[in-house]
Amino acid sequence: MKTAFYSTHKFERDFLLQAAGDQHDLVLLEPTLSLSTAPLAAGCEAVCIFVNDDGSAPVLEKLAAVGVKYIALRSAGFNHVDIQAAHALGMRISRVPEYSPYAVAEHTVALILALNRKLVRAHNRIRDLNFSLDGLTGFDLHGKTVGIIGMGKIGKIVGRIMRGFGCQIMAFDRYPDHEWAKVYDATYVSIDELCRESDIISLHAPLTQATEYIINKHSIAKMKKGVMLINTSRGRLINTLDVTEGLKSGQIGYLGLDVYEEERGLFFEDHSSDIVQDDVISRLITFANVLITSHQAFLTDTALKNIAATTMYNLDCFVKGEKGVNELG
Repeated sequence: MKTAFYSTHKFERDFLLQAAGDQHDLVLLEPTLSLSTAPLAAGCEAVCIFVNDDGSAPVLEKLAAVGVKYIALRSAGFNHVDIQAAHALGMRISRVPEYSPYAVAEHTVALILALNRKLVRAHNRIRDLNFSLDGLTGFDLHGKTVGIIGMGKIGKIVGRIMRGFGCQIMAFDRYPDHEWAKVYDATYVSIDELCRESDIISLHAPLTQATEYIINKHSIAKMKKGVMLINTSRGRLINTLDVTEGLKSGQIGYLGLDVYEEERGLFFEDHSSDIVQDDVISRLITFANVLITSHQAFLTDTALKNIAATTMYNLDCFVKGEKGVNELG
C-alpha cells in the first residue's frame, strides 16, 4: 500500500524503511501536514503523521478528497487530530500507544539532574577555561519530595527512578494505583497538596480539558518558592506566560521543558539562521535556570524501532481489512 509519511526526519528514515521492507510503498515527505501540503498525498490510500502535523477537519477533508482512507499516527497522543471529523469522512485512525516509556522517563530525570547541578553552565565555563565553581551549587536529591502529575507508565518509571535517589514520591492521578504506591512507598494526594509539598514537580499527564493549563498562576502560587518544574508530556499542560512570571519572581527556581505549547513550526526544525518570532520562548531561553530540549525525550533507538514496527503493524491491519488493537474509535 502506498502511504505518505509527513514530517519525516533524518533520524527516523532508516527505521521506517527497514520496518516496511517490501510490504509497503512509503512516500517520505519532509513537510508537515497542512492545508497546503495535503495534496502531496494524492495517489496514497493512507497517510502517516507526527506530533506537530495538522489533523484538523479542513485538512482531513482535503486528504479525503485525494483518496486517503487511513491515518496512522507515529505518536501516542492524538489531540492534534479531529477524530470525529475523520470518522465522519469514513477515515480510520490508529496510533502508537507505547514505544518506550523508559526513554521519556530517563530524559525527565536527565533534565532534573542537569538543572540541579547546572551541568550546561559548567560545561560552557570549562570550554572557556573558566574552572570557577561559583554559582554552580546544587542540592541533594536524597530526601527531597518529587510530585508526579499523571501516573501512567512513564510517571511510574519516573517515580521508581527518583525513589532510587532516596526521594519521597507524591502522586496525582484520576485513577490511583494504590498497589504500586504501596510497593514504592508513594502517596497519592490532591493536586493542591502536591503543589504545596513538592520540591520537584514533573508532568506526565495526557492533554485533556481537565489537564489543560493545570499549571497556572494559581497552582504556581501554591508551590514552594524555588520549586523545580519539569514537563516532558504536553506543552499545554502549563500556561507558559504564567510560568515565565513565576521564573521572574523566583517562585519557580528551575524549569525543564521538552515540550512547548507553541512548538508547531518551531521544534524539529533548524532555525539557527532565522529571527525567531516567538517572544515567549525567546524570553524563556534567556533564563539561566531554564533548560529546553526540542521534543527529544522519546528519541532513542529502541523507541524509533518500536514506533516504526507498530506503525507498519497498523498499516498491515488496514490492508487486511482488520481492526487492529491500536485503532481509535
